[in-house]
Amino acid sequence: MPVTAMPVTAIIVAAGSGSRMGEGTPKQYRTIAGKAVLAHAVDALKSHPDVNSVRIVIADGQEITAQAALNGRDVEPFIVGGATRAASVANGLAGIENGGIVLIHDAARPFCPHDVIDRLLGALEEAPAAVPALPVADTLASGAERIERMADRKGLVRVQTPQAFRVDALRSAMATAGATDSTDESSVMIAAGFKVAIVEGDPVLEKLTGPADFERAEALQLAFLAPRTGFGFDVHAFSGSGPIMMGGIEVPHERGLAGHSDADVVLHAITDALLGTVAEGDIGQHFPPSDAEWKGASSDRFLAHAASLVAARGGVIDHVDCTVICEAPKVGPYRDAMRQRVAEILALPVSRVSIKATTTERLGFTGRGEGIAAQAVASVRLPQ
Repeated sequence: MPVTAMPVTAIIVAAGSGSRMGEGTPKQYRTIAGKAVLAHAVDALKSHPDVNSVRIVIADGQEITAQAALNGRDVEPFIVGGATRAASVANGLAGIENGGIVLIHDAARPFCPHDVIDRLLGALEEAPAAVPALPVADTLASGAERIERMADRKGLVRVQTPQAFRVDALRSAMATAGATDSTDESSVMIAAGFKVAIVEGDPVLEKLTGPADFERAEALQLAFLAPRTGFGFDVHAFSGSGPIMMGGIEVPHERGLAGHSDADVVLHAITDALLGTVAEGDIGQHFPPSDAEWKGASSDRFLAHAASLVAARGGVIDHVDCTVICEAPKVGPYRDAMRQRVAEILALPVSRVSIKATTTERLGFTGRGEGIAAQAVASVRLPQ
C-alpha cells in the first residue's frame, strides 16, 4: 500500500522524569515562551495535514500535569508508559492498526518543521523506517582529562526525532528485540535487519537536556514572535457600602462599587487589554452581565481567562500597565499589593506589572466622586 494511503499516527514519548534538569518539574512540562514543551511538540505534529492523530505517553501519576500543560488541546486519551523507553513505545503502539505509519517523537524536542515530516513520509515509500539526521560538524575525540585519541567523523550523523516507521515492521523488530531497551526505535530496526533511511534533519530539532538548552530554545522561539499591544478601559459607579475590590485585593473605602461581578476596575481594564492583543473581543462577550453565573464573581477568573487565551495562541505577556482614575480611595498604600496580585494571576514577575493612579482635578464623574475608572495597556508577543 502506498504511504499516501496509510493513516499516520504520531506518538509523543513524554514519560521521562527529566532528571538531568535537576529536581522540580520534568522538562516536558516546563515552558518555552509561555507554552509547555509538550504543548509545543503536540502543536508541531498535530498541525501537519498528513498526521491523523496524536497519542501521548506519560508517566503514571502525571495526568493532571499533562492536562494542564496541554491547556485544552484535543488529543487522544493519555497512555501510561512503562519502566523503559521500549515499554513506553510499546504501550503507545497498542491499538494502532497494522499497515499504518507511526511517527515516534521525543517530547523534549518541542519544535518540528513540517518539511522534516514530509521528508520522513516520502522516505517510507522505499524503506520501512526513516530518521532525520544532521552531519557531525565538530571534531570528535575520546578522552577524559586529556584527549586520548582523535576520531574520524566521516560518515557520522546525529540522529533526531520524529522517527517514521511502517507499524507492522516496527512491531516485528520490537518482538525480535524482546525486553531489550534502546535509546531509540531505529536501533531496534537495524538490529532486526531492517533498512533505515536517513533524511535531512533540522537544527531546531535539537533535544532539550540541560538549562542552557532551554535558554537557546526560548531565544529561538521569541525570535519568531511579533509584538502586539491591547488597550482596556473600565468604569464603575459608587454604590452601597465598602470596601471595594481593586487590583485583586480588598481596599477599605466607605462606599462600594456597582457591578454584576465584583466590580474590580483594575482587573477588568487589564482583562480587556489582554483580550485586545489577541483580537478576542471584550470582557462582556466572554462574561456577559446577563448571565447569572458571573453575578458577584471574582474578577481574577476573568483575567486568568484572558491570559489563557494569549497562552493558547503561543503568546508571551511582556508587560501590563494600568492607571486608576479617582479622587478616592488613595491607591498608593495598596499599589504594591495590587501589583503582586496581578503578577500572581498572570504568572509574571512583579517587575512586569505597573499600577499607577491619577485624578481629574475634580472634573467629570470621577472628579465629582461618582465612581472609579481605569485604563490599561498590555504588551504581548505572538507567533507571526
